[in-house]
Amino acid sequence: MLRIKKLDIFVLKSFLLLFSGTFFICLFIFMMQFLWRYVDELVGKGLEINVLAQFFFLSALTLIPLSLPLAILLAALMTFGNFGERYELLSMKAAGIPLFRIIRPVVLFCMFLGVMSFFFQNVIGPKAQKELWTLLVSMKQKSPEVDIPEGVFYSDIEGYNIYVKKKDRDTGILKDILIYNFSDGFENAHIIWAEEGKLELTADKKHLYLHLYNGEQFENLKSQSVISRNVPYRRETFKEKHTLIAFDTNFEMVDGNFLNQRSDIKNMNEISLAIDSLNMYADSVGRAMYSDAMKTTYRKPVLSKTDSTKMEKEHLAVINTDSILNGMTSAQKLKTLNTTEMRLSSLMSDWNMKSYMTRDADSNIRRHQSDWHKKITLSLACIIFFFIGAPLGAIIRKGGLGMPVVISVLIFVLYYIIDSGATRVAKSGEMNIVLGTWMSTIILAPLGGFLTYKSNKDSVVFNIDVYVNFFRKLFGIRVSRHVFKKEVIIHTPDYTRICQDLDKLCQECETYGESHKLLGPPNYYQVFTNNKHDDAIKEISLQMEGLVEELSNTKDGILLNLLNNYPFLSVKAHKSVSDNRWLNLLIGIIVPAGLLIWLNIWRYRVRLDKDLKTIVKNSRDIQERIKTTF
Repeated sequence: MLRIKKLDIFVLKSFLLLFSGTFFICLFIFMMQFLWRYVDELVGKGLEINVLAQFFFLSALTLIPLSLPLAILLAALMTFGNFGERYELLSMKAAGIPLFRIIRPVVLFCMFLGVMSFFFQNVIGPKAQKELWTLLVSMKQKSPEVDIPEGVFYSDIEGYNIYVKKKDRDTGILKDILIYNFSDGFENAHIIWAEEGKLELTADKKHLYLHLYNGEQFENLKSQSVISRNVPYRRETFKEKHTLIAFDTNFEMVDGNFLNQRSDIKNMNEISLAIDSLNMYADSVGRAMYSDAMKTTYRKPVLSKTDSTKMEKEHLAVINTDSILNGMTSAQKLKTLNTTEMRLSSLMSDWNMKSYMTRDADSNIRRHQSDWHKKITLSLACIIFFFIGAPLGAIIRKGGLGMPVVISVLIFVLYYIIDSGATRVAKSGEMNIVLGTWMSTIILAPLGGFLTYKSNKDSVVFNIDVYVNFFRKLFGIRVSRHVFKKEVIIHTPDYTRICQDLDKLCQECETYGESHKLLGPPNYYQVFTNNKHDDAIKEISLQMEGLVEELSNTKDGILLNLLNNYPFLSVKAHKSVSDNRWLNLLIGIIVPAGLLIWLNIWRYRVRLDKDLKTIVKNSRDIQERIKTTF
């Protein structure tokens, strides 16, 4: 019992050491990715350290649930990859401890992390998300620091365009200054040119103090003479001029109540209430639209007293509009068609506007539903990623920051593509919102179960030879025989007996080929009802392999090359698809599959006929070589 406790402490300690590092690395990467999206809007604002610290802290809080799954995946891969690489995992299993018992303490810890992730998303995340978006909007609205470039117009000061030809970086003197003041409107523009000038910020940081020297000012006077066609202007020459420009650089937080409609700043209870409210709103809008349509577009036609009396006399239940149109004159038809076209165009515009309202409401409902389920799926991802990473590390037996990092990134990218793609399709209304949000979990959970099962059974999952052999059998691809000259020969072949055995082998091949007629199509019924093996072909294959093994001890190079001409025989493929009779019957009943398999078996029969002839010819060549050489 004490050893088991020590093992749990050892496994958990190894995982925690790596998890603490991978978590902060993943969090840092996601924070840099988040910052990169807004760096252009934040640079040059002169933000204080406490504002930037608040921004990084809030962004870290909101990104913790997204960083946890990747950190768990990477830490699990590295931990159990190290165990496999150092044969520690093999020693634990050799001591009779199953894999599930080894990973139990880490599983419990990952479940705890999943619960904490859910707590963050449901309690802390919404508050942090609201404060973060409020801070971002406030940072965007803050005026940038004044840094007028040389040779281009600077327009970041509202109502002004400033051009500076040259700047003195040491003294701050601006030379050859051209200022367009549009604060009173474009029709009342003020244009100022100065030979030199200097720009300062007032103590309250709400105005720019502009000092200008040796210049001229031009002012449009249209507002003073509206009746006159010729617009006068005023020109002023000055030696020194000082002016104030309103420019507030103080940072002020905006009111974040405008974000209350966002679904990502609400917990699950608030999202459920919002969904109910949105459904009621959508239903009320739909009922109002239906009532309006029934009263206008789809209202019953109102007939005059004369028309209704005429319909009763002629016993008409339905009005034939085609006959009415055909009874009109050409002018009446044209007028009716133009009126109908205008009416349809008006209805189309009206319904497009109404459909926009309904689409917006439905999209908002789907967005709330998706965020409600996302809080659960992102928490479950912590557990699922562990059951992918731990067995995968035990299988590949590679630790460190090499292959585990590559595999972790690939798996997380696959998860992110599936999750974001399916969620986007679901939010657009083209897929069920629950299915789209849970798509990544539905796909990756079976993968984690499969890898855990294979690792617990010590199955070889990433052995490329297993998959190569499977596809070779599936497509009927055979490997070539490679017999090489041995450096040390213990037993010299008995060539006299071998020649006799070759005669026997050739006779059996010829007899089998004549009796079975392999080139003809096989009996469809027998293919799917006969599950007995072909013992004759099996015996021929054993004899041929025995002769090849014995003759491989020869020193003659030509004889060794002739041995390479013997094919590898498939002893079952030309008879039936499986040893299970009921499975054969089931495949035979399914017409497309049964027909394809029947054609494939025919192909194997033709190949077997060719192989038997190759065996006979090659055996005669070997006999001839033995007779002439030995």
